[in-house]
Amino acid sequence: MSSLLEDMENLLRKNKELVRVVVRKINEYWYLYSRKTGISRLKIMDFCGTHEWTITHYGIRSLIPQGIELVAGPGCPVCVTPSHYVEELIKLALDGIVVYTYGDVYKLRSHKGVNNIYSLSEARAVGGDIRLVSDILVAINDARKHNKPSVFAGIGFETIAPGYAQAILRATIPSNMKILSLVKLTPPAMFYTLEVSREKPTEPPIMGVIAPGHVSTITGAKAWEPVAENYEIPVVVSGFEPVDVLVSIMEILRQLVKGESRVVIEYVRAVSYHGDLTAQSLMWRVFNMVDDAWRGIGFLPKSGLRLREEYSEYDAFKEYGVRELNPADWKYDMPMGCRCAEVVLGKAYPSQCPLFLKACTPQKPIGPCMVSIEGTCAIWAKYGSRELLLKLSSELKSELGA
Repeated sequence: MSSLLEDMENLLRKNKELVRVVVRKINEYWYLYSRKTGISRLKIMDFCGTHEWTITHYGIRSLIPQGIELVAGPGCPVCVTPSHYVEELIKLALDGIVVYTYGDVYKLRSHKGVNNIYSLSEARAVGGDIRLVSDILVAINDARKHNKPSVFAGIGFETIAPGYAQAILRATIPSNMKILSLVKLTPPAMFYTLEVSREKPTEPPIMGVIAPGHVSTITGAKAWEPVAENYEIPVVVSGFEPVDVLVSIMEILRQLVKGESRVVIEYVRAVSYHGDLTAQSLMWRVFNMVDDAWRGIGFLPKSGLRLREEYSEYDAFKEYGVRELNPADWKYDMPMGCRCAEVVLGKAYPSQCPLFLKACTPQKPIGPCMVSIEGTCAIWAKYGSRELLLKLSSELKSELGA
């Protein structure tokens, strides 16, 4: 079965004729829609860092009509983790607690800092025991060996929460390790982003959403139906090959031409309507839904997960007295001059930030969107030049009649 799937992926990636047909249909639908409505510009939002990677790496923006703007949403969990919790993790590390974290959290900079230390990487440099792991099981196995007080930084979206829940329900987590649950839920962020986009009617409206494929394997496509119904725009759950994304753009435009607003699963090889019911059950057995803070954005209702009281023995918030944020004391937590908050809301491109590739680079990130491999600024910094070259190449071929 795996070889069959690999063959399918290779066919999608290399089928140039299919790409030509899809791009031609995109142009046809855009012509029909703009002629019908008089709209010359609109935005389609991709809601996953991997989709933004595909779009930028493969130069998809250069293949579609200029009036269609592809913008990224808050589809990077590291980018929206509040500075306050980074500071709390730094404090724990400096107090002698072993901190387990993913690699892209390692360089995430806090806004205030702790004793002039602004990231876990800096805390490690002064003696903090910070250990990079690929998943919670690696942290569990390591914590069993040393038996030191430990905290696992549980950052992620719905895709990662069932794994945390299963580890707790199976009682595989050693007593010396606690979880700091900072899991975020994506649908509330999508609702908020669309509300914000409609506050300024002078901006091109978001008229379609490319929904996150990885998250949707857990939540199912049904999670996005309120978006299509309440905002009357198409939503397509997309795979991650270039053709997947192009087909998703084509479907959004087709629906706009037809006056439809439905949820469609393009990523049929991995996503179903109801999603992974077993994973959902695990998640809701262990976690409570809470109002939660999103970095640079603020508090979003029912957008985070915290451990239920019956699993408090695993809760780092309770064990170490980690202070929770609340709407009354949350403050804007972006560095001065940084426009990451606007980038994750689809209101600005990375290149419009005064810090981008000047003070803020992948080697020395300042804003959170420059840290993670799913951060829009990091993606543009690494692959944006590729898209520019593809666009210039296309224009040159056109001028030469090639």
